[in-house]
Amino acid sequence: MQSARNTLPEEPPGDVTCGIDWARDDHAVSVVNARGREICRCSVEHSAAGLRELLAVLARYGAREAAIERPDGPVVDALLSAGITVVVISPNQIKNLRSRYGSADNKDDRFDAYVLADTLRTDRARLAPLTPDSPATVTLRRTCRDRKDLVSHRVAVANQLRAHLRNAFPGAVGLFAEIDSPISLKFLARFGTQDRAAWRSPRRLAACAGSCGRADPAVLHARLAAAPRGAAGDGGAAQAHVTAALLAVLATRGQEINVLS
Repeated sequence: MQSARNTLPEEPPGDVTCGIDWARDDHAVSVVNARGREICRCSVEHSAAGLRELLAVLARYGAREAAIERPDGPVVDALLSAGITVVVISPNQIKNLRSRYGSADNKDDRFDAYVLADTLRTDRARLAPLTPDSPATVTLRRTCRDRKDLVSHRVAVANQLRAHLRNAFPGAVGLFAEIDSPISLKFLARFGTQDRAAWRSPRRLAACAGSCGRADPAVLHARLAAAPRGAAGDGGAAQAHVTAALLAVLATRGQEINVLS
């Protein structure tokens, strides 16, 4: 969603404004009149029935404008589809506005809904209605958000793999610049345990290093030889299953990220 540079009318339709404090499970709703008196306070569930109830509340009090802290999501979509003018007031702005009402700096969903509604009543000259993005922009925005989530998950799994290898196979940690780089993942798939690395030699490492990148097999061999030994025998074999599982997740996440790139 984008805020267009159009303005709100000087007076809200019906002389009432609404504020909605968005949450994961339910949403606090406040409706205030032209004098700033709260004439409705309620909460609705984050469900299809709850959104229908929200629209019914707005219709009952004649509210045609609603202030909310986020510019997208099912609540905003429902409001726009019903012809409600949506105004976005950021959480940081709400945090600063609480002091206007003598409130402590503790978040209270019901009070924040009132602050949203009353700010929409009093600060209209510096607020602008939200204009929906085009379908193409919405798709792009969601794709970027999904890719960001996948990258965050890949980073978390890479950190998990690094922590796991510090015990299972310390020599592999820091062997390459990135633990989840293609050369690192290929090396770990082939030499991912202490026992497999025990018979390594520069010549045996050369095949992997040569096909994965420009790493010098002699340098890899020296780094592995200097590292502490990891789990071997049955313990090493058990740890190898964990390594393989983490490698599989990283490979899958990498493919998914590439698809969205």
